Amino acid sequence: MAINIWCFCAVILIWLGINAVGSARISSNYHVKAYCSNPSEREKKIALTFDDGPSEFTLEVLALLKKHNAKATFFCIGKNIEKHPEIVKQIIDEGHLVGNHSYSHSKFFDFYNAKQIREEIQKTDALLEKYTSKKINFFRPPYGVTTPSIRRALNVTGHKTIGWSIRSLDGGTKNQDLIFNRLIKYISPGGIVLLHDTGKHSVLVLEQFLQFLQQNNYEVISIEELLNLKAYGN
Repeated sequence: MAINIWCFCAVILIWLGINAVGSARISSNYHVKAYCSNPSEREKKIALTFDDGPSEFTLEVLALLKKHNAKATFFCIGKNIEKHPEIVKQIIDEGHLVGNHSYSHSKFFDFYNAKQIREEIQKTDALLEKYTSKKINFFRPPYGVTTPSIRRALNVTGHKTIGWSIRSLDGGTKNQDLIFNRLIKYISPGGIVLLHDTGKHSVLVLEQFLQFLQQNNYEVISIEELLNLKAYGN
């Protein structure tokens, strides 16, 4: 009897471990199919994505992208769109794409039920669609965490989940050398890079990184082109 109880506990612990890892790793496709790279891409082409804006630093990011003739996708938080609507307009006017990154980006987002998640997504879509005039198709969950509730919400909204293959970790450290070295270590054709447009350190690393890409003959293209997916619907 004691052995059976221990076996049951071991199975539960293993299941919890698998569930935790699968939820935390967006590339696992454990709960939600996520587009994290194009593994069939053989040419030196990558896509840049920025999370958590818009903010005042987004303007510096846009200036660098223009200087290097690079396009990017900005995953915007709804409450920040309300603070900086003119920056969202500039992002789109300069030929970049926007995607949905929830309304609140709450640390408890992965504990929300499907209705709460759907409402956050729809609220942010409505804010972005004032500038795109088309349905937003791309969604990136806060912290890259997926859950059954997120899956159920996306089944209703119809968004494609966009992940990444190269995470800069600039959201957790301001050490520019560490961030830059991580980026160039993992860069490869077909990759999707995750950076943030919310801090000066990220802007400084971006300038280094864009120079590195240029020197090593990498081309920065849009998520649409890299994945052959449309960012906006009708």
